[in-house]
Parts: sequence; C-alpha cells; structure tokens
Amino acid sequence: MSSYFVAFICVVGIAVGQILFKLSAASLARTGSLFALQTMAILGSAFVLYGLTTIAWVWVLQKIELGRAYPLMALAFVMVPIGSHFFLGERFNSQYFLGVVIIMIGIVVAVRS
Repeated sequence: MSSYFVAFICVVGIAVGQILFKLSAASLARTGSLFALQTMAILGSAFVLYGLTTIAWVWVLQKIELGRAYPLMALAFVMVPIGSHFFLGERFNSQYFLGVVIIMIGIVVAVRS
C-alpha cells in the first residue's frame, strides 16, 4: 500500500474525527451531560478514530519525509467544511471555494518540491 495513500486516509480520518467532535458537542448540548450514552458513543468514536489515525500517521512518517507528508494535512481544511455542509447542514460562501483552490495549489507545490 502506498504511503501517500495511507497519508490520505489519515487526513480523511482527521476530517471525520472533527465532524464527530462537532456531533458530540451537539449531543452534549441536547442531553446536558457528557456521560449521556449518545454523547459518550460519539465522543468515544472520535477518540478511537483519532488514535488509530495517529498510529497510522506515525507509520507514514517512517516512509515519507515530514516536509512532504505534512502539507497533505492541509486537505483537512478542504474536507471538514465540505463534510460539515453535508452532515451538519452548515453553509459556506463563494470565498470558501477561492480558499480551497489556493490550498490545493499550495499542497501540489509543496508535495512536488
């Protein structure tokens, strides 16, 4: 399996984890308790995902220089708002798309250098 593919999976995991953290915050607001079953399940899932992603990221860093791998993490700045739009109903404006283009150009330049 390509180390860049695993790095990409790590970025997806981080993005999904952020959405799970937001869902756990919303559950906490609804239930009023951090120890409510729904809140704990969502929050626990986020922690597990972050833990697994961190272990995978350490493996990636054995294979790829940090200076080449880390720019891929910027993809999370693209994925999280898109995920928040589809899963949380959050909205973003047209300036967001300009920012996405700039981020993507930066990632390509950094990884190819």
